[in-house]
Amino acid sequence: MINKIANSVADAMAGIQDGSTVMVGGFGTAGIPNELIDGLIAHGAKDLTVVNNNAGNGDTGMASLLKTGRVRKIICSFPRQADSYVFDELYRSGKLELELTPQGNLSERIRAAGAGVGAFFTPTGFGTDLAKGKETREINGKMYVLEYPIYGDVALVKAECGDRWGNLTYRKTARNFGPTMAMACKHTIASVHEIVELGDLDPEAIVTPAIFVNKIVKIARTATEAGGFKKAA
Repeated sequence: MINKIANSVADAMAGIQDGSTVMVGGFGTAGIPNELIDGLIAHGAKDLTVVNNNAGNGDTGMASLLKTGRVRKIICSFPRQADSYVFDELYRSGKLELELTPQGNLSERIRAAGAGVGAFFTPTGFGTDLAKGKETREINGKMYVLEYPIYGDVALVKAECGDRWGNLTYRKTARNFGPTMAMACKHTIASVHEIVELGDLDPEAIVTPAIFVNKIVKIARTATEAGGFKKAA
């Protein structure tokens, strides 16, 4: 019987190795799998490459992972914000490598990995420092930059509902990078707020099919999430 439900976050994290490339869902503060990030910290894997939209806020979530010193490199679009002091300190001291990628390119590079696309040309970044050292080509009178997919070892995503096979649905903007990251990685761990019986999820509403998911773990809603869910219901 297929059952991908993990007994705990720690159980779901088992097997993550040092040196892994870990993709973490989230856009701003929406859809960040904070409990999974905390689980990764507790797991102790180091020398990580992290792929995320940003480099964290304050000292929670992604910032708390960076603060451990176990991340060697981050690939993201928005590393610096008003409260990105953890990233700033690590980067300026040479303790963290940054690969800055425009957000559209980041999204497409992740999607390309899951879709089996070997590389693609994009106009974004042409003529800037981000295109230095990369192949360029003129296509129909417009200049493009060649970009390559980003493949991951582990994806940490936040979903809304799941079943024991691993089918996932998302809630509104919490969806963001999760579905494409699940496709781009060898192993996907998803947190869910609700686990339902097989057949209860409308097949048309399933965003991430079970084939892309290895473990799901149920996480209680925070007080803020519970309040917002009731208000929106």
